[in-house]
Amino acid sequence: MESNSTINVRPPVWALLAAVIIGGVFYLTGKNMEVTAPQQNPATISVFADAKVSAAPDIAQLSFGVETGRQPTAKAAIALVTKNMTAILVAVKKAGVAEKDIATQSFWLNPVYDYNNGTQVPRGFQANQSLSVKVRDLDIIGDVLTVATNAGANQAGSIGFSIDKPDDLKAQTRTMAIEKAQAKAVVLAKALGMSLGRLTAFNEDNNYGGPVPMYAKGMGMGGGGMEADAAMAIPAGEQDITSNVTLTYELR
Repeated sequence: MESNSTINVRPPVWALLAAVIIGGVFYLTGKNMEVTAPQQNPATISVFADAKVSAAPDIAQLSFGVETGRQPTAKAAIALVTKNMTAILVAVKKAGVAEKDIATQSFWLNPVYDYNNGTQVPRGFQANQSLSVKVRDLDIIGDVLTVATNAGANQAGSIGFSIDKPDDLKAQTRTMAIEKAQAKAVVLAKALGMSLGRLTAFNEDNNYGGPVPMYAKGMGMGGGGMEADAAMAIPAGEQDITSNVTLTYELR
């Protein structure tokens, strides 16, 4: 006689727990992805504008000096450059330049040689000293150059004009450029059928011309001092200070 029997197979408890945990993880992950899905970025607009202010410089930077030419000894070369430079300093200060605005730019003492059949033959020494002079009263620039030349300056450098304190002018051009850019942004947004949202980026590029170099024509080059009977006319002109800005806005 055959008997029928039924076998019931039950999964272990750990398998049921694992299934519940895995299912919960997928559910929570799906919910998290649903909540943190990125929203579409708003449209933006960038506008560029510039502004410029012109102003007369109020500082002049002069450069001039003394070169001795060939002297028999180093001592003689130094003595000559010292004598001439002392006279120049006295004359420049008398013309109205403060001592604090006078500085030595360079000094050198070199041996001088001739060449005989490829052989160096010592022929003495030459010295050079140059000054950097800041002139705060532009009306006396010509006088300063004239008295320096008459006192023995025979090396001309350059004249550079600058604005002593340009920060206020820079701030003025920045404000002008920003206002110009804001107005342009409003017009463009309206043309697109939208309005401006928040400002998201700002970039600025300032440009200040700095000292404008100019050759000092009134001095001799390399020879002895050249007498100047009248003060030279040195027009300073004007300098430009510009500001370039870029503004970026959201559109809504």
